[in-house]
Amino acid sequence: MAEKNVKILILDTNIIIRYLIDDVKSQADEVEKLFKKAEDGKIELVMLPVIVAEVSYVLQSFYHESVSNISKQLQSILMQPWIRVEHEKAMLGMWNWYERGQHFVDSYLLALEKFEKIEIVSFDKKLNKLRKA
Repeated sequence: MAEKNVKILILDTNIIIRYLIDDVKSQADEVEKLFKKAEDGKIELVMLPVIVAEVSYVLQSFYHESVSNISKQLQSILMQPWIRVEHEKAMLGMWNWYERGQHFVDSYLLALEKFEKIEIVSFDKKLNKLRKA
């Protein structure tokens, strides 16, 4: 956890994409410096679930990354102790569903219910069946 008066920054999708893809070297280098500052406790970085979802979508649709690779890369980032992850239990627990072909949002909802005890309300029969499995 960050100390008092430490600047809190929310990570945007393009920050994570530049870091993972490393296609714009100068930006990837900036991200590494940002991560180092967070690791050193000089800033606090926050990762929101909506950003993780967008990163997943961009990696899969635009960069044609495999679900397995996306899962591995994002879990690696989300497990860093110097990144505060909103709904951390769900974000770390959702990947089995995602890797088995479930939509990102459904995987996240299932994990919210299982790991954070937040009940889902849905008319989605497939999702409700998975909830009971």
